[in-house]
Amino acid sequence: MKNPIELLSNPSERQTPRAIEFLMQSKVMAIGWTAMRVWLGIMWIQAGVAKLWGAENPAFLHNNGAGVAGFAAHGTPAYSWWGSLLHGFVVPNSGWIGILVAVAEFLIGVALVLGLFTRVAALGSLALLFTYVMSGTASVCAFYALFAIVIVATWRTSTWLGVDGVVAGYRQRHSGNHSERPVLSHVPGHAKAA
Repeated sequence: MKNPIELLSNPSERQTPRAIEFLMQSKVMAIGWTAMRVWLGIMWIQAGVAKLWGAENPAFLHNNGAGVAGFAAHGTPAYSWWGSLLHGFVVPNSGWIGILVAVAEFLIGVALVLGLFTRVAALGSLALLFTYVMSGTASVCAFYALFAIVIVATWRTSTWLGVDGVVAGYRQRHSGNHSERPVLSHVPGHAKAA
C-alpha cells in the first residue's frame, strides 16, 4: 500500500478549485454576498426594533422579561439538558436576558448592514439562532443560519462593500507591504499584486 501522502497528495500542494476561488474572490460575487449580508442585517434590525421600541417591547424590556420567561418555560426544547438550562437559568434571569436579546438582535443587524465587524456579527447571529432552534423555534432560523454561514465563509468578499472593506483597503494601502495579493481579483486564480 502506498503511503498516505502519495495516495491523497500533500495538503500544502493542493490547489483550490477555480470555481471556489471565483466564489470567494470575485467582485461580481461580492455584490451577491453583500446583498445577502445586508438582507440578513435588515431582518435582525426589524426583530431588534420590534423588541426595543415596537410591539414586543413590554415582553422584553419591561415586566421582568415576561416574553423570554414565557418562551423558556413553555417552549419545547430540543434536548432535556437544554430544557434544564432554560428552566434553571433563563427563567430566573429573564429580565436582563430579554434586554440582552433585544439589544443583540439590533446591534447584529446594524453591524451586518454596515459591514462592520462582519465576522463577529455573523457568528453572533449564528449563536442567537442556535439558542432559538435549541429552544424549540424553527421558523426562519435555518434560512438565516444559511446566510450567516455564507457570510462567515466569504467574509473577504462579503465585506468588500462595507466598513470592514474600507478599513482593510486603507490598511493595505498604508501598510508599506504592497507585495501581498489583493483581496479581490478580476480573474480567479490569476491574482497579482498591482
